[in-house]
Amino acid sequence: MQVAGIGFRHGVTLASLREALVAAGPEGIAAVATISGKAQTPALQSLAREFDLPIRAIPADILAGILTPTQSELVKARFGAGSVAEAAALAAAGARARLVSTRTVSKDRTATAAIAEGDGE
Repeated sequence: MQVAGIGFRHGVTLASLREALVAAGPEGIAAVATISGKAQTPALQSLAREFDLPIRAIPADILAGILTPTQSELVKARFGAGSVAEAAALAAAGARARLVSTRTVSKDRTATAAIAEGDGE
């Protein structure tokens, strides 16, 4: 199962989220995942509807324990993980998950996406 992890800043637009997701390669994904505090953001809800995907909300404490190849010091200081998108994708994809697309960033730098593949459990 493939899952797209999504990270974004406050005030992100649907266009920025879409741009990051398309750059990561959304073909074959079964869900989008993000940190639980942002799962109800209107732009993310719109993205999920547009791609007909469920949203998986991942608690911050779970994301903080996941090592990611991308390391943003700002994100790490705030959320405990180097990349919310990569950590959310890995957490939601399940056991033995691996990244198939590392973090991609929208041109306006407000949205990121990464794709992970795992067994879904």
